[in-house]
Amino acid sequence: MKIAVAVDGSEHSIRAVEQAIHLAQMGDGSELFVLHVDQIQDVKNAHLLTGGEHALALKQAELLKPIREKLQHTAIVWKKVLLKGDPSEAIIQYVNKESMDQLFIGSRGLNRLQQLMLGSVSHRVMKYAKCPVTIVK
Repeated sequence: MKIAVAVDGSEHSIRAVEQAIHLAQMGDGSELFVLHVDQIQDVKNAHLLTGGEHALALKQAELLKPIREKLQHTAIVWKKVLLKGDPSEAIIQYVNKESMDQLFIGSRGLNRLQQLMLGSVSHRVMKYAKCPVTIVK
């Protein structure tokens, strides 16, 4: 089973990782794909303000540290996948292209006004991903 989990460093995404690990441990030969999207603005800021690729790599390593700690005590085969661009679009394109069997994604818990103004990554992903999506709060 090919399982993807989208992470952004939030507590919601860490809980999504925990649920993805639980599912992956239930099946033999499951693969876990940990997706992180660098938004274009973050990439630009890293280059302009903090020293380029090295600073971006440090930020990614720090973000993935708690996830690595959770996975190191398992026998799960996993892969880190770094994407760039709009988070919802990048996640949708990846899971659809790679024919994922399941996607886990955290919910930030935006209220209706915030969703209207900002949009909701998890909502858009749920709507357009071709695989089942579990939104974790």
